Order: sequence, then structure tokens, then C-alpha cells
Amino acid sequence: MTQAPQQVPYTTNNAGIPVESDEHSLTVGSDGPVLLQDHYLIEKMAQFNRERVPERVVHAKGSGAYGFFEVTNDVSQFTKADLFQPGKRTEMLARFSTVAGEQGSPDTWRDPRGFALKFYTEYGNYDLVGNNTPIFFVRDAQKFQDFIRSQKRHPATGLRSNDMQWDFWTLSPESAHMVTWLMGDRGIPKTYRNMNGYSSHTYMWVNGGGERFWVKYHIKTDQGIDFLTQAEADELAGTDGDVHRRDLYESIKSGNAPSWTMYVQVMPFEDAPDYRFNPFDLTKVWPHGDYPLIEVGRMTLDRNPDNYFVHIEQAAFEPSNMVPGIGPSPDKMLLGRLFSYPDTHRYRIGPNYAQLPPNRAHSPVNSYAKDGPMRYEAANTGAVYAPNSYGGPAADVGRFGDVAGWQTAGEMVREAYALHAEDDDWGQPGTMVREVLDDAARDRLVSNVSGHLKQGVSRPVVDRALQYWRNIDKVLGDRIAHEINGG
Repeated sequence: MTQAPQQVPYTTNNAGIPVESDEHSLTVGSDGPVLLQDHYLIEKMAQFNRERVPERVVHAKGSGAYGFFEVTNDVSQFTKADLFQPGKRTEMLARFSTVAGEQGSPDTWRDPRGFALKFYTEYGNYDLVGNNTPIFFVRDAQKFQDFIRSQKRHPATGLRSNDMQWDFWTLSPESAHMVTWLMGDRGIPKTYRNMNGYSSHTYMWVNGGGERFWVKYHIKTDQGIDFLTQAEADELAGTDGDVHRRDLYESIKSGNAPSWTMYVQVMPFEDAPDYRFNPFDLTKVWPHGDYPLIEVGRMTLDRNPDNYFVHIEQAAFEPSNMVPGIGPSPDKMLLGRLFSYPDTHRYRIGPNYAQLPPNRAHSPVNSYAKDGPMRYEAANTGAVYAPNSYGGPAADVGRFGDVAGWQTAGEMVREAYALHAEDDDWGQPGTMVREVLDDAARDRLVSNVSGHLKQGVSRPVVDRALQYWRNIDKVLGDRIAHEINGG
């Protein structure tokens, strides 16, 4: 028995109106001029011209997937946040990325990796926007833009410039800890599945009784940490520039869902002023001997997006998305990011980006925001202003009024953090070199740094870089100098 041919759906324009031809423009005669009234041709051309949103200035090249987060340990004594309560399971989206490269750049450049998580909680979206490193290059948002420009392309040549990078780093000693991470094995993960994620910043947790705590997040890969050598990464950059994106997609497609276990370090609120390092300095870690890891739960990524552009390219993560029970800290970089991220989304994908599928809350939205380009849903408020007499929503101060914040006093100043007992820029990276890395990792670090410095870095900057590494660890700095100077 023969099957009836399947009916092919007809082409429509974006408004659902059937079109007359997929192939031929409307003209006067067979070879006459194209008519302005061919609205479908105009729609196709105009749509194509706008097919790309501006790429992210930072973290342009990325990959992502959906999944879920399950709480495995009771941390309710530290936070009342909905997603961290015992037995809770929360849907989520993750995006991993390189920092400095553009959309088409290789996945295996030596670069930090972004590690952005969006949790669709019962009280709105919680975004945890971190990296695969527990620290960063600078501690003040005033320097962030300058740092990124030093890692991008030279304005005259349009080329990446190791000289710009080392010039900035060597004039910014606070970068030493992060540069030590970047130039070591963690600088090029084997896959996105084989790297950890960190909040890097310190956040505040508040429990049901109003007690406050400082926390740092650690999201550790269950697949195990693994890395690429510089030679392996260089080869892959030329043979499969999308290797990390491909690996994540194919591992999930094959049923090999990757997972990560989340831990937190918890510091009592009162410990911060007298702690030996400034606990809000983004260039510092809290030693685990001081504040050990406490397990929270596990995230699993088990669903690829059905359209990369819709769900990953338009995904908008912002550290300002904090649900009840979670708040910011005095970390200067974090406070700058609270403004910077949503502002860049408004520029890149428009003021109504929160209505797009990856960014839309899974809980009711009762916002007084209205209108603007690409507005999809009307305000669900009954009125467009507050206060009002027409049944619009009202803030529940009694329920959500205990804002996760802190108080401070003092004059307004522009300066670095006040020093704590062991605050300096060289101590922690030096400890990392001497006590964390083994001999083989130190050898690779020397090779990576010296190789990078040999590529177009001017002699004055090289000399500063050698002193920079000697400040971190004299033995290591002397080894790098020996490699550079060909001794």
C-alpha cells in the first residue's frame, strides 16, 4: 500500500502571510527593474542584514546547554535562598566562553573561561556569573575596561599583541595571581567539561533568621580537571577551532551529560574586618584551611538548545540577578558589574531582553516596565505606575524587606582597599608556584611564559615581566629569564 505524499507546509513571511515565490523577485517584465512593492524581498534582505546582534565585547565565543541543579546538602542555616533549600531541584542554563576572542576565534587560545549559570527559581532568575578561576586580574572596576582593551586587538594593526598584555600586567602588580593561573595548566582546559567554575567574587548569604554570612562559590567538575598543553592547543586551533563547543554539544547529545558539584566557603560576617587577607579583594583566595568547602548540590547539563542563536547567543547573564537570601559584598569589581552587565544587554539585544526565551523567568513577572523596542508581553500589572489604585502589584516589604546588605561609614575616597595583615600582590601567587604546582607544572609554566614573552614583546616590557616573575618567585623568574635570554 502506497503512502500518500506528505503535504509540504507553505512558505510565509514573518507575519504568517503566504508568499508567492521563494526564488524570484517581482519585476516589470522578465528582465525589468525590481519593484519596491516586493515586500517579501525587502523583508528577506532587511532580516538578513540584521541577522547578527552585536557580539559581546567580552566572552563573545561561547557554548551552552540547559540542565538542572539539585541540592544534596542542607545549607539552610546559611541562606534562605529558595534554590538552596533541602531537596530542591531547579532548572538552569549554563554558558561557557573564552574572554578575549571574537565569535570566530579558536576555543583553545590561552585565555580565562567564563562560567555563567542562570537558575530559574520560584522567586525569579538567579545568575551566578563567574570564571574558571577563583581570582581575577584586577580588583577595581575602574581598571576593567583598560584591562580588556590590553587583551584585545591593537588599534593600529588589528592584531592581538602580547606586548600590550604584558605592558598592562607588569604595570598592574595585582594581576600576578591571575597571570600565574593563566600561564599554567588551567589556562587551556581540555574541554569545558573538564574545568571548574568559581564565583570569584564574595557574596552575602542571609538565613531565615536574618543572620549574614560571606560566601565564595566553587563549582567542581565531576569529570575531573584536565588541560591541553600549548602545543596541543595550537594544533587544535588550526584543525578544529570549535573543539570545545563541539565536545559539549556531542557529549550531551550522546547521553553523556556532564555534571559539576557546587561547594561554598562560608565566612562568618564578623570575621571580615580582621581577616588576614581582604575577603572582598578579587585577586585573593580564602585558603581552604581557614574556610573549608561545604557541599551544596550538583548541576547537570542534559539538554542542548534547539537553536544556538535563540538560547545561547541571546542569553543574558547578570550578577545583579540575586534572589532573596543572596546579596552582594563590598567587592569593587562586583559592584561595578551589577551595573555593567544589564547595561550591555540593553545595548546588545535591547531593553526587553528579559522576555527572550533563555532569559525569561519561570516564575510570575509583575514588573512595571513597559514599552521599548521588541516588547513582547504587556506589563502584567493592571497599571503602569506605582503606587496605583487599580490592583497593580505592590512590594511585599514584610516578606522580602530584609535586603542582603551591609552598612559602612567613612569619607568618600579613591584608593585601594585598606591593607589587612597579609595583603600584598605577590604572596598568594608565590605560594601557588612553590606549594601548589608540582615540578612538571612549574616546567610548563616556565615554557608557557617564556614562549609568550618571545612573541613580539618589547625589551623594556620583557625586563619588567622578568622582575614581575621574580617578585612572584625568584627561582621561577630566573628560570624564565634564562629561557628568554638564551643563557
